Amino acid sequence: MRPVARARRPGTIITSKVGACLLGGEAMTVDRGYVLVSPCRNEALLMRQTLDSVLAQSVRPAKWVIVDDGSTDATPGILTEYASRHDWISIVTVQDRGNRSVGPGVVAALYAGLESVDLDQFDYFCKLDLDLRLPPRYFEILSERMAADPRLATCSGRPYLEIGGSMVPERHGFDTSLGATKFYRVTAFKDIGGFVQAVAWDGIDCHRCRMKGWSACNWDDPGLRFIHLRPMGSSQRGILTGRVRSGFGQYYMGTGLAFMTVSAIYRLNQRPYVIGSAAMMWGWIRSALQRKPRYDDLEFRKFLRRYHRRVLLVGKRRAVAELAPAAPT
Repeated sequence: MRPVARARRPGTIITSKVGACLLGGEAMTVDRGYVLVSPCRNEALLMRQTLDSVLAQSVRPAKWVIVDDGSTDATPGILTEYASRHDWISIVTVQDRGNRSVGPGVVAALYAGLESVDLDQFDYFCKLDLDLRLPPRYFEILSERMAADPRLATCSGRPYLEIGGSMVPERHGFDTSLGATKFYRVTAFKDIGGFVQAVAWDGIDCHRCRMKGWSACNWDDPGLRFIHLRPMGSSQRGILTGRVRSGFGQYYMGTGLAFMTVSAIYRLNQRPYVIGSAAMMWGWIRSALQRKPRYDDLEFRKFLRRYHRRVLLVGKRRAVAELAPAAPT
């Protein structure tokens, strides 16, 4: 929802019952605003950059729930420090399961945070990781684009890595919101039934949006480019383990061999070169050989295969355009 300026004096923050913002030394209010939920585990080395970049946002979140998923480092103390200074930040602590659980564990921690939030009080909700550095107008721009397109369910900016003093883009298609920062319209999130507690949760949700007549995307605009402080998929046991896990996630979601092969070839020149693509393919092939279970929604898997076939035949932009419906009412 686009923020509406009110009468104000420079340097003063005017609060509403759900949030406030500060632009160029002048305050603005937002109507229902957005809420952040951040699952985290052992993020002490990186999290201050995320915390500070959220504090610096032009449009501040109405509420930020951070879920400490059993951290054993300095994370709890850092969270207490920030929550004590900002009453719109709250902490939920989850019992330590003994290890980082990427995928199902992230979603379980996310829902532990959502239990403390009445989503009906907000227009938008964002699942936000604590290993990012966001540009200052990030959430303001996403809110504006949501308001401008009533059929847009979920969106994000595009992640970059800092390598050798340069910003290097991570390779992602434009047809999803990215798992590190999923900005959701609350009504759409409820319409698709929320997130699936599985490795491929952050792909299934976007495809379910299209099944339901919504759209999903990310933008590579300067104001939406954020720094990923840790390469995608490297948070558990390293990036190759993450690539194998990605291949399994594609298998679980329902991706066929042809589309998986093309996807792996497309990423041959992405770090780690060649071996990263090989790891993805091995994750898919090993899962198929072991006949691992797939997402238990046959209608979804058929929809996904049809979509992937169109992508291979006509390209992703045309395939997405063919699914674009009239705006939901």
